[in-house]
This record gives sequence, structure tokens and C-alpha cells, in this order.
Amino acid sequence: MKRLLEKWLPKQSAQQSKDTEAMDQLSRQVHAVYSLLKDLYGAEQLVLKAGKLEALTLMESDDLKDQVTALSRLVLEDPTVQEDEEDRDLAAELDALQDHLADQLARRTVEDDLEKKIAAKMQERHEDYIKEIRSQLLKDEAGPDNSYTLKKLADLEALEQRTLARSALEAMRPQVLADVVGQDTAVRSLMTKLSSPFPQHILLYGPPGVGKTTVARLALQEAKRRHHTGFQEEAPFIEVDGSTMRWDPREVTNPLLGSVHDPIYQGAKRDLADGSVPEPKPGLVTDAHGGVLFIDEIGELDYVLQTKLLKVLEDKRVFFESSYYDPDDTNVPKYIQKLFQEGAPADFVLIGATTRDPADINPAFRSRCAEVFFDPLTPGDITGIVERAAQRLSVVLAEGVAQRIAEYTIEGRQAVRLLADAYSTALYRLGPDHSGPAHIEVADIQEVIEAARLAPYAPEKASDEREVGRIFGLGVSGYMGSVLEIEAAVFPAKEKGKGQVRFNDTAGSMAKDSVFNAASVFRRLTGEELSAYDAHVNIIGGGRIDGPSAGVAIFLAILSAVRSQPLPQWVAVTGEISLQGKVKPVGGIHAKLYGARQAGIRTMFIPKDNARELSQSPKGLDVIAVETVDEILDTLFPDGWS
Repeated sequence: MKRLLEKWLPKQSAQQSKDTEAMDQLSRQVHAVYSLLKDLYGAEQLVLKAGKLEALTLMESDDLKDQVTALSRLVLEDPTVQEDEEDRDLAAELDALQDHLADQLARRTVEDDLEKKIAAKMQERHEDYIKEIRSQLLKDEAGPDNSYTLKKLADLEALEQRTLARSALEAMRPQVLADVVGQDTAVRSLMTKLSSPFPQHILLYGPPGVGKTTVARLALQEAKRRHHTGFQEEAPFIEVDGSTMRWDPREVTNPLLGSVHDPIYQGAKRDLADGSVPEPKPGLVTDAHGGVLFIDEIGELDYVLQTKLLKVLEDKRVFFESSYYDPDDTNVPKYIQKLFQEGAPADFVLIGATTRDPADINPAFRSRCAEVFFDPLTPGDITGIVERAAQRLSVVLAEGVAQRIAEYTIEGRQAVRLLADAYSTALYRLGPDHSGPAHIEVADIQEVIEAARLAPYAPEKASDEREVGRIFGLGVSGYMGSVLEIEAAVFPAKEKGKGQVRFNDTAGSMAKDSVFNAASVFRRLTGEELSAYDAHVNIIGGGRIDGPSAGVAIFLAILSAVRSQPLPQWVAVTGEISLQGKVKPVGGIHAKLYGARQAGIRTMFIPKDNARELSQSPKGLDVIAVETVDEILDTLFPDGWS
């Protein structure tokens, strides 16, 4: 090593150029660079560095090319540098090496200056740092509050002490299942499925405002009282609206199922973020563990979120994932390890409510849930709801008030709201000095109805009269049934055998097919061709008929018009008519029964195949099941029809 150090001292030349002055110049540059490297690293460190980079042999060589190659390996710190070319431009290589070495020296100089400045700055701020640390320690001991935040807390607590009153809807809401009006069958069905050692997930169908949410909430309270159920006294009832439930498909946030807050991007707690530990946050399904998760308008829930919820129903747990989670990290708290490894518990009963048709609900949900149908409310139900709400509100109703409300709504929620408005109107009329129970008059509710621009929901259409060519059919929209006024008028054809049949264009193609089916049955029963007449069949109000259920009603209207046989106006008919005159089954029978009762119908003909859907005829409605139109004619015209 001593021989090497002596060989490369600046005052000694390893290579003396004897050929040209240029080679002397290059040799001096090489020695200068070696001298600079010796000053930069130290003589011993330079030799050690050369050994690691396999440059010692090249350094000892008398060939200037080898010396330049050794310099390249030392400066670039790359042992793979080779002398690939015979005619190398050594001057250019030396210039490049000097530039690279100059960059290294400049960077080292800057780094040394920065370190000196940082040290000086640290010394200047030393006292400040000590003060900040002391302040932080005092703050940690006192908590995050200061005089400003404590004042805000006091303001909030003062606001909590001031309340007006419960809302009228809250005061008049049923408190036990016995207070629910018009849903005896639905309540019984729901309770049998919920208050069991093996409770089922349930879907509630029905129009808005009939008590689905209220019944679900009260059903859990009732189920807790039964010893054979699995619900504990503290079983929660978690309520959420599916139409407002929002989530991020990237799982940044998911209030229903839960999500993971990663330490860098999603705001995990500081003590976790500092250790790069992700933070799982369980959602509402975990909050509902051991109780009921009620999702109103479940049909509006995002479809992908529905699929994820189905997975939770199967597993009864929610599992979390994060690329930041390291199971071997000793800084991860045990509860976070448990959540990642075992998931969060989510064993609950799902009760979903919807106003949609069952066909519009995810089939996977329907296959896992029992289904309960809530009936539309009748005027009698609305009257009962109003009267019970008046008792809870401690007001006196004049005769006719409850009945007047029942004329303008079929929703229990709206009926109670109208009563609350009438109560406020009555108080204003009685004046500020009035004491004692308020008396609500018919004029009070009439003022509310006029102010809200309400119209009667289902005006009475049935009557004790008989009319030629007019009969009531039945239609369904959602869960609501309604009567359809179907009329027919016939005249002798202008040209014999070339009569025309006109029908509403808005009624739909299936309804038009029913007209042609009716024409064939007319010919079979009477022996006449309908083409002998110009016939006009009309659906009053321009209603659209999506199915063939008005076929029988259209036939009766045409037959009545041709034979001038008056039809009773307290009768309604539903059913598809076949070419043989058979009455075929149709859908929506329960909704149609409701519509018939709303319109004051007393007798209703239905297909015999639909009769199995009814355990008994509704009160006040005579339901007659028939197989053929002949049976209907025999009932309507016991003395025969001409």
C-alpha cells in the first residue's frame, strides 16, 4: 500500500509522456484528479475504494487508458466501466469526469453549508422548542378545550334547555300495535315472522302512509317481551332511508356496511396515522347487531350496495381489507387486528319497506325474506285513525270532521297532518284567552282543505241506478285499485255488414284486443255480427289499461248497448274474456277489491281462479266468482236477456 501511495503522489508522475505534449497534459490532468480524490476521500480510503471497485490493477498500470478507466470507476463508483474502444478520446472522458466530480464537490459543499445553518437554527430555536413542548404537555393534561370552546359548549347546553314541544305527528303516533288501524292482517303476519326463536328477514310492501315504519318499530318492542325470541332488552332498532343512503364505490366511505380509513388519504386518527395503521370503522349493520335494521324504501337502495348487503346477510359479519394493514406490525392495536382478521359482527334481522311492486325488488332479496303486504286504508280506517289521534291530542272533534278528512286522503300520515292543521286553525279561531280542550269544527278542517287546494280522493261513483251501455271495470296502479267507467254506444252501420268499432287510442293495445274478443263472444251468444253496427267503446277519463282485465266489462257494455239492456251501477267486473266466453284470472285482486269499496261498489264479479286468493269477502262487498260470462248474465238478468 505504501508503494502505491508513493507512486501516485502529485509530485511524482506515474506516466511520463515521451511522445507528445498533449499526452503530458493528459497525464498531468490524471494526476491532478487522483490528487483531488485523495484529498476528498483520504489516501487509505481511496485505496480501499479502488479495491472494492476493482480499479487497483488499472491504477498501477503504466497505460494512460487504464488509468483513465480506473478514474472512471472511482468517480462514477461503477466497477463495470470498461475500455471498449481502441481510439478513445481520453481528453473528453477526463473533462466529463471532472464535471461529474465538480458536481459532487459542489453538492457536498452545499450540504455542509446547510448542516451548519441547520445546526445554528436549531441552537437558536432550542429555547422555543422547549417552551412549545412544555405548552403541549400542559395542553394534553388539560385536554383540547380552551376558553373559546368551553363557551361554545355552554351555549349548546343552554340551547338544549329550551324546547317548544313535541311535533304533532310524534304526539299522535301509535304507541302500541293495538293503536294501529286497518292493518290487522299485516301486523299479525309480521309478528309471527319476527317474534320467533328463528326470526326471518322481512320485506314490507304497501302504499305510502299506511304505517309500515311504525309497525316495524313497535313490532320489535313487542317481540322483546316474548321470552322465546332471541331479542334482548337492549336490542337496537336502526332506521335508515334507502333513497338517501350514499356510499363511495371506492369504499372510501360506506355508512351502511362500514369502511376503512387509510392512514394517508382518508384521515385515520392521528396516533394511528403516525404509525401507518389503517382504521376500520363499522357501519350501521354492526350497530344493528342483535336487533333490527330497518331500511325504508329499500327498492331505491343502490343495486351494488344491495349486493354487498346480501353478502353480509349470509356471513352475519362484515370483513375489512386494506393494503396498509400489516398483521405482523406490533403497533397495530388488538381491536383493529380483530376487525381485520375476524370482521365486525352483523347478526341482525333486516326489515325492508317499499312502495314498489314486488317485481321491481331485487330477486335475491325476495328469496331471502318473508313478504308482508300492507293494505291501502279505507275511509273507515282513516276515520278511526283521526279519532284515535284526536284522543291522544286531547281535542274534541265535531261530528263529521273525521269523515271529511277521510274524503280527501287515503294516507294515515296525511290524515294526522290534516288533523294537526285543523287543531292549529281551531286554536287560532278560539283566541289567545281560550283554555281547556280545543273543539275542532267542520269549518276548521274545511278551511285547511281549501288552503291546501285538496280534492276528494275517490268520489262516490256507484249508484242505485241502471244504465244502458255503462258498467264499472277495475284497474290497478301500484297497490291502489280504482274503478274504470266503461261505456259503449252502438248505431246501425251506414253500410250493411261494414260497421266499424272505435276505441280509445290511449287505452292500450291489450284493451283493443279485448274489444275484438268481446265481438267474437257477442256473435257466439247472440248469433249477430258486431259488424252490423257502428260501435264506440270509451274509457271515461282516458285511462290506460295495461292488461286484458277489462275484457268482460267491455263485452257487457257492448251487449247492453246493442240490446238496450240497462246494467246495475252498483256492480263492477274484472276478468279477461276468452273467445269461448270464459272469464280468465287477472292480477291485483286485493287492490281491485279496495278500489271497488272506495267507489261504493256493492257487488263485484271476479274470475273463479282468483277466488282462492281470498279467504273471505271484504265487509260490505259481495264478491261473486264466475267461470263464464253466462253466469254473470244470469245473475244480472235473472229474468233473461233478449
